[in-house]
Amino acid sequence: METQANTDENLERTIDLSALTALHWRIWLYSSMGIFIEGFNLFSISVALPLILQQYQPSPMMQGLVGGSVIIGTVFGAAFIGRLGDIWGRKKFYVMNALIVTVFSILAGFSWNLHALILFQFFLGVGIGADYPLCASYVSEFMPSRIRGRMIIGAFSFQAIGMLTAAVVGLIILKICPNINAWHFMLAAGSLPAFIIFILRTTVPESPRWCIENGFKKKAIKTISKLSEKSKKKVAKMVKKEEKKIRKTKKKAMPMSALFSKEYLRRTILASIPWFFMDIATYGIGIFTPTIIATIITEKGHDLIKHDIVSLEGAAIIDIFLVIGLLINILLVERIGRIRLQCIGFIGMTAGLIILSVSVYFPHTHVLYLVFLFSGFIIYNFLMNMGPNATTFILPAELFPTKLRATAHGFSAAFAKLGAVVGILFLPILIDKLGIFYSMLIIACFTFLGFLITVIFKFETMGKSLEELSHFEAGQTMSFRQVRKGQDENENK
Repeated sequence: METQANTDENLERTIDLSALTALHWRIWLYSSMGIFIEGFNLFSISVALPLILQQYQPSPMMQGLVGGSVIIGTVFGAAFIGRLGDIWGRKKFYVMNALIVTVFSILAGFSWNLHALILFQFFLGVGIGADYPLCASYVSEFMPSRIRGRMIIGAFSFQAIGMLTAAVVGLIILKICPNINAWHFMLAAGSLPAFIIFILRTTVPESPRWCIENGFKKKAIKTISKLSEKSKKKVAKMVKKEEKKIRKTKKKAMPMSALFSKEYLRRTILASIPWFFMDIATYGIGIFTPTIIATIITEKGHDLIKHDIVSLEGAAIIDIFLVIGLLINILLVERIGRIRLQCIGFIGMTAGLIILSVSVYFPHTHVLYLVFLFSGFIIYNFLMNMGPNATTFILPAELFPTKLRATAHGFSAAFAKLGAVVGILFLPILIDKLGIFYSMLIIACFTFLGFLITVIFKFETMGKSLEELSHFEAGQTMSFRQVRKGQDENENK
């Protein structure tokens, strides 16, 4: 059994060895639901896109802008609001971005032309993008290290649930309102869950790690006391010691340029570039999944609404494997690690895209056509979420110290969403000029590059405390061997 002195002297150990409390679960749930509304709103545009394209008949470039405006917005939201979250705190932006999503989901639904739709989808994307670094920082900074990866992936799994829900809601709306204007309701539907999350998030505390490093001692004591179920007096002693260490090391907010310093460059490359390559595929394929299915599975001359229903049903079936992939990741992420899963996933995505591309060489009436089409999509979706779609979300939240965490995650997410913009803007042009076969092979090349970068710059974070993972703070805030020993003793009890 641990001695009292041994417990009191180590704040990080107290957080990492704490049992899960009601506050832990609230933080996790509200962050998970934020990821849910991201998945829902990001996929709603793909659900609505076939109807929008039919109504306005845009050029391939304009088609890419309609599908990609929300993603362009996420670049700005992730980069700038993530940075502000490190400077001014997590909570105010954690709450504000849910309100942004609520307002602009409604406005997108009321869009009167393509230009208005693109503008409102852009600002919707700003709110969505902000949630990437903020939710990841919240979950990683509140959760014990022994289950941190599972809790982050558990939260991130709600993105797939949101995407699946968007497809189901889209089908329901088309059944109720079977006309070309149904897309307005599809886009506005995301405002309801976003508003609920906005209300709930006003009740959560600020990150205690951020509070300690920025002089909000009382708030940190109150929150850590709830998390650890220790008295405020005991927690106050630990916080006081931590503050002394911070003053001695003269810790200040780190500039964004620190990401490219010799100390962090390797981690920045690992956190951002594989995510960039993955998002070229994830959003290029994901946004246009119903459109791709409609293009290669439905014969010409079908009624528009039936055409869209068939493509949505196919997309909904395929999206089930997104959820299954994340469930497998939750089971494996603390057993075989982030890097191994990421590598397996990238190889699987590459294989799935190659299989999908081959389907176009079979007649539509041939059984192998459907086998290759759906098996390619299923392998791609399953391995993507079992691997890099989950692990790229975890790594930036674990590789960097508290004062740089939201900035790093925001930069990585923003850089990744630039890849998403590339995929969304250019996939329609590729399909138009080269066809499905060569377009899928080009996307497969990007997923293979993601695998290569992961192998070259690999850095495993499984099972390590947040401070242990930071070279900047190593040896300054705690004894890492002592933490690992304490964790092992606690698990053996």
